Amino acid sequence: MNAHASPVLLPGRGSERRNEIRRWCFLVLSVLLLFLSCTGRAVAAAGLLPAEHAEESGSPEKISRFSFLAVGDALIHKGVYEAARKGKKQFDFRPMFRLVKERVQAHDVAFYNQETILGGVDLRLSTYPCFNSPQEVGDGMIDAGFNLVSLANNHTLDRGEKAILASHEYWAGQDGVLTAGSYASLEDRETPRLIEVNGITCAFLAYTTLTNGLKAPKDKEFYVAIYDKDSVEADVKRAREAKADVVIVSMHWGSEYVFTPGAQQKEIAVHLASLGVNLVVGHHPHVVQPVQMVKDTLVIYSLGNFISSQKELFKLIGLMVSLDVVKKERGKEKTISFENVTGTLLYNPRRSPLGRYAVVPFDLMKPDILKDFDKVHKKYAAYVKVDETISIRPPAKMPPKPPAKRRKK
Repeated sequence: MNAHASPVLLPGRGSERRNEIRRWCFLVLSVLLLFLSCTGRAVAAAGLLPAEHAEESGSPEKISRFSFLAVGDALIHKGVYEAARKGKKQFDFRPMFRLVKERVQAHDVAFYNQETILGGVDLRLSTYPCFNSPQEVGDGMIDAGFNLVSLANNHTLDRGEKAILASHEYWAGQDGVLTAGSYASLEDRETPRLIEVNGITCAFLAYTTLTNGLKAPKDKEFYVAIYDKDSVEADVKRAREAKADVVIVSMHWGSEYVFTPGAQQKEIAVHLASLGVNLVVGHHPHVVQPVQMVKDTLVIYSLGNFISSQKELFKLIGLMVSLDVVKKERGKEKTISFENVTGTLLYNPRRSPLGRYAVVPFDLMKPDILKDFDKVHKKYAAYVKVDETISIRPPAKMPPKPPAKRRKK
């Protein structure tokens, strides 16, 4: 027989034996598959296997996610914009954000509150109590990776209609950036702000509870979105009708310099949760406040200041929150949840070895930037973490203290 020839299968007992072996193999394999299927369901029921591997006969579970990051107020006092000045009408804020830039850009969606209107230098810059800031602030924040911006706060109306229109023109020219809270028309106000990330459609809404007594021009109330229950309910309904999987609400609320949420904040949080809002991002107190779940809604009560030239230490401690938004679908059922909710405390001194107004994460801190920073971190982390909703990134390790010098006898 040629060594390369294929063997010939002859009829007879050998063929019947092979058929019998095939039948037994098929039977054993069928029993084994049935056993594995039942075992998979049992293990999944016990929480030991992902559900998508347990259901052989039902619809498979589809999981989508995106990463989200938020910081607080960009409160641009004169000290901040003068530190960024590079000429009569030139400013560069980018160095102030360089220590957080990589972290921000690592997230799909990154939020901040533009506390001061970006009317630009042609309208005359101004500081507290009625702000107007260089538009290069926005350039610096966008360069750092922020792409979700709230324009609704108590300073939106500070410099009147001209500043608002200049702000709208600036933000309209920024590709890939979504704003909410200040609008060009009523139609614009009622059009859902949507962004799609990794197959998840998000709606972005922004409101303020106060305007420092200022009012928008008559019939132009859309210049700033003021919170009221009926308006929010209508906005959320429009967002869901636009097929939003996730609704994110920015809230300018609460009392300044208070570390615990007030009755108004809690009441609004419960109302937003009742409407099915998924994530609430809060600011205005200028200090950090807790991160908690209200029913199925994740509420960040206050992120504090991101950048400002306020003086007291407690106003210079801000919060960066990062998390994953997770959508799970099985058939017609859909759920939204949050994973890896992590807080990083930030410090924003006027001067430090890192430069003027540089935003410093506590895990990069050194004693020559903030003395006893470990004790400061412990104090302010306690205001943020009041239950198991959020984990707090630990500070950098304090360097060992040098041994005490012995006195000469």
